Amino acid sequence: GLQRYQAANRLKQPLWYAADLLARGKADLVLAGNLSATDDVLRAALRMIGPADSMETVSSFCILTDTDEKRVFAFTDGVVIPRPDGKQLTDMAVETARHFEALTGQTPRVALLSFSTKGSAEHPLTEPQKAALERIRARRPDLLVDGEVQFDAAITPRVAAQKMPGSPLEGQANVLVFPSLNAANIGYKIAQHLVGYNLFGPFIQGLQKPMGLLSAQNTSEEMINTALVASCLV
Repeated sequence: GLQRYQAANRLKQPLWYAADLLARGKADLVLAGNLSATDDVLRAALRMIGPADSMETVSSFCILTDTDEKRVFAFTDGVVIPRPDGKQLTDMAVETARHFEALTGQTPRVALLSFSTKGSAEHPLTEPQKAALERIRARRPDLLVDGEVQFDAAITPRVAAQKMPGSPLEGQANVLVFPSLNAANIGYKIAQHLVGYNLFGPFIQGLQKPMGLLSAQNTSEEMINTALVASCLV
């Protein structure tokens, strides 16, 4: 949809030039966002790289570890989809679980987060999680997943035993699928800035080639860590 001179002008911008290098196989991955708005990074990724052939949903995930690196979590999606429906939650959960296992070697245990645990509150906002649970179990019957589930029941065995006995998660979820971009974005920033967890990413998933997101607030060490993790996604 661009005229030649418009395309040439875009390629003079580092962000678009980098995305073009990635699309043409001249680079293995791209990290961007410390000097560009997130919307601009996503626009370049979608226009220049495009979604993977097998994927309809482009989303993001990030990895968080505690200060001792004994607990590792994946959060999704705090960057791309404002209010995911059941199908989008399914794609986000399956892809994030796949990346979590590849990066950590741990078995993914997926929680579809909500303000309700297994029907404790009936509300239209819990319907996407219920729909996603059915889709995920049909698509990946081997995956440990449950929902809808409150955060405390997802990660605390004692609470899980009270609120959802018999759940395959057993209060040990490590892949946390948030119900909205609002919740996920706030959630990972609380973990990072209030609790002191180490943040890696976010990483865009569902593209033909891998891209990672930085922010203007990233330290040089955080950029290096994100680059190292991103290299494992190539």
